[in-house]
Amino acid sequence: MNYCIEVAGLAYQFSDNTPVLKDIQLRVPQGAIYGFLGPNGAGKTTTLRLITGLLRMQKGTVQILGRSFREHRLEILRQTGSLIESPAIYEHLSAAENLLVLQRIYQCPKSNIMEVLQTVGLAAVSNKKAGQFSLGMKQRLALAMAMLHHPKLLILDEPTNGLDPNGIIEMRDLLKKINREQGISILISSHLLPEIERLATHLGIISKGRMVFEGSLEQLSGLRQQVRGYLLDTTDNAAALELLAAQEIPVVTDTGRIQVPALPVAAIAELNSQLVQQGIGVYGIQPVKNDLETIFMDLIQA
Repeated sequence: MNYCIEVAGLAYQFSDNTPVLKDIQLRVPQGAIYGFLGPNGAGKTTTLRLITGLLRMQKGTVQILGRSFREHRLEILRQTGSLIESPAIYEHLSAAENLLVLQRIYQCPKSNIMEVLQTVGLAAVSNKKAGQFSLGMKQRLALAMAMLHHPKLLILDEPTNGLDPNGIIEMRDLLKKINREQGISILISSHLLPEIERLATHLGIISKGRMVFEGSLEQLSGLRQQVRGYLLDTTDNAAALELLAAQEIPVVTDTGRIQVPALPVAAIAELNSQLVQQGIGVYGIQPVKNDLETIFMDLIQA
């Protein structure tokens, strides 16, 4: 498999020696939408700032588009578009004028301006002052700025942050379209699991400065098949709880039903027999499987 980003052994600490990142290993497959997921303060933005050269690397290696970032920084940046934290939008200029400023820096064709405005759905308001834009429109303009020079890779730090539900959906659909129609690889950070679940093909999860998962969405979803307990439905829950307590089997009753741990199947069968022998009818034993939210919480709290 080819990778557009390969990060190995990345570590970073603040000037007071407080560690922020610890041995980050991250690989973004070519053509993927890679969701970089983690709670606020986990190290997502610091990682992206290091990858894009906004922070000086202290330890580790970064390869982007098959080249060492240390040795080919300018060449890599010419082929990479990024949106890290607040975009540098001139609010007194129109959307087209904002892009014209960048066009002169990148020395790319002027025709790219209307092309990217069309892509992000702002062509009809190209002459409107950016200061009159809604937050969602400003985010789309920022995305157009990142795409102006036709990059092969986009690196986006929480581009849906602060958007309303409709704005989030529009941004998600736009990123999918860009990836599908233009073949641009996308690395996108977020702290919102549902957003990434609907968008990404691959995931990296960071917690407390460490990577705790990396793989495809299918691999993460595969963890759903793991049984985390069993729900028991009985004719006499009080008596059933007494029997379980006598055997020192921990239970959870938050839902009004009895949940026991993920015991071996033979142990569950034996427990069923014991309940019946005590005159307690058992009319349901249901396995409790992981959902993605539970998996995510387990990973970041481990």
